[in-house]
Amino acid sequence: MGTAFTADTPLKVAQYGIDSVISIVDDVLLERLRKVYSEKNNLPYIEIHKSSEDARANRITSYLNLVNDLSQLKLKELTNLSKDKFEEVKKYFDILPESSSIKKDFFQIINNSFSFDDLKEWLSENLSLGSIDVNIMTKVDKKNYSKNIELPSEFNDAHAALRGYAQSNLESSVIFSAGMNPRLYGYIGQFKDFYPNKCGYIKKKIVLKVSDYRSAVIQGKFLAKKGLWVSEYRIESGLNCGGHAFATDGLLMGPILAEFRDNRQELIDQTSDVLFQALERDERIIPEKKLELKVTAQGGVGTSVEQSFLVDYYKLDSVGWGTPFLLVPEATTVDDKTREQLLKAKENDLYLSNVSPLGVPFNNLRNNSKDIEKIEKINDGKPGSNCPRRFLALSSEYGDKGICTASRQFQKIKIKEIDENSSINFAKVVDKTCLCMGLAAAAVVNYDIKSSESKTVSICPGPNLAYFSKYMSLKEISSQIYGMSKNIARFDRPHMFIKELDLYINYISDKLAESSNDFNKKQAKYFDKFLNNLNDGIFYYTDLFGGVQTKFSQSKENMFNDLDVFRKKLSTLTQKVDALISDI
Repeated sequence: MGTAFTADTPLKVAQYGIDSVISIVDDVLLERLRKVYSEKNNLPYIEIHKSSEDARANRITSYLNLVNDLSQLKLKELTNLSKDKFEEVKKYFDILPESSSIKKDFFQIINNSFSFDDLKEWLSENLSLGSIDVNIMTKVDKKNYSKNIELPSEFNDAHAALRGYAQSNLESSVIFSAGMNPRLYGYIGQFKDFYPNKCGYIKKKIVLKVSDYRSAVIQGKFLAKKGLWVSEYRIESGLNCGGHAFATDGLLMGPILAEFRDNRQELIDQTSDVLFQALERDERIIPEKKLELKVTAQGGVGTSVEQSFLVDYYKLDSVGWGTPFLLVPEATTVDDKTREQLLKAKENDLYLSNVSPLGVPFNNLRNNSKDIEKIEKINDGKPGSNCPRRFLALSSEYGDKGICTASRQFQKIKIKEIDENSSINFAKVVDKTCLCMGLAAAAVVNYDIKSSESKTVSICPGPNLAYFSKYMSLKEISSQIYGMSKNIARFDRPHMFIKELDLYINYISDKLAESSNDFNKKQAKYFDKFLNNLNDGIFYYTDLFGGVQTKFSQSKENMFNDLDVFRKKLSTLTQKVDALISDI
């Protein structure tokens, strides 16, 4: 969800028991928000200057502690019932599904004669704070320097962010995304909060975003060997999601979820054995029983039918919703102009771009203000951006210290090389966008934060946003999630599995078009594997939709028609690849 959009979401929803995730990549933004919320709540604020010792970690710790303290206070105010707070308490229960036992108990209490004191006691016993989780992109781990001397690895960006979270008073989870970082994973062991006690309680849990079962096994065992337990594997669609898109080799969501479901116990048993051996070796506390492991999923979910199907059929512990919350002003921080663009966005306005300096496909909103600013700079003959944050200064092409490919410095050098090397594509060089500033700008605009920096906004919604076309309250989005409302998502919205398959067909078609003029044996192997996986996925969905009795049975005909179309497209692509292979 970027850096700004959910940076203060816990302060808006945690008191209602809703979990949320804060990206902790941008310590500058978090420090500014700490000032905003300290002043708003009449709390003392002392700036942690960027030049102070361990500034990045300390800024993150201070902000997370503030968010936790204020969220706890809001929950206390909610449960400390008074007549003027009664409607807000009702709001808490209104957003829960009708099947919720606690919701039923609450309305049973208030529909009978009750005292505020008794209700207050009941609320204190039954309401809890939503989890305030954090996200760290493992690859965003830039080295840092002091007086041109490289600092130890614990001062790398991701390492310092982890330390900031570890030192906070939060009782929650850190979500690692973007793949494995062995050095960072090794560093986790420095902090006691990540280890279990005898009862299996872990104060700070580890969650891994994974795109397939194999990745989960490799990363889970790697951490287990260090005595660290992965409490949750969060399976994210390779393409039908927001933010950076990490496409699989044609492996689709349905088959991946089935593999996790069928091998879940094996994953628990194997990693548990490794974990207990490591804890014994290191003379740490050994839990009395195997630890809990959750499997969850996210990416493209848009209806209660899809959610309940995923939970019931694939035995998931929960399902995540992200992108639709960008249209919920009560929950996310988005500036008015960008939110209006999101509201009007159709399928073609949401596209997989190459704007990210990470070199990873990035879900983008067409004509966002940051990209418009970028084009204006190109037209003025001044492509590239200033690079004040340097979080994505990860290219070592022009020096060990790293440089961002969206920076003016990098693009100026690269453009000069075009005269010497005509193979360099000018458009690709200048296409990169300053995401550090762009993804933070919405908070700067919304909270009128004084800054001389650009206030143009980047945003990264998933393709699913095209099927939502109204602003929603927390109650309305909850009604959509739990099936209490059916008029929020577009009726012509394709099933999430169908949409993902469509995205993958388009993705590999574009890849093939790019590679046709320079096709080699390595590419041949890649395309062959990718297309075979897609073909297997189509067969899987054909069997799934034909054999499973679900609530979406009325749309089966459309699903089968779509699968036939995709099967023909895949056949055409396979023929093209075969022809290219024969010419090698």
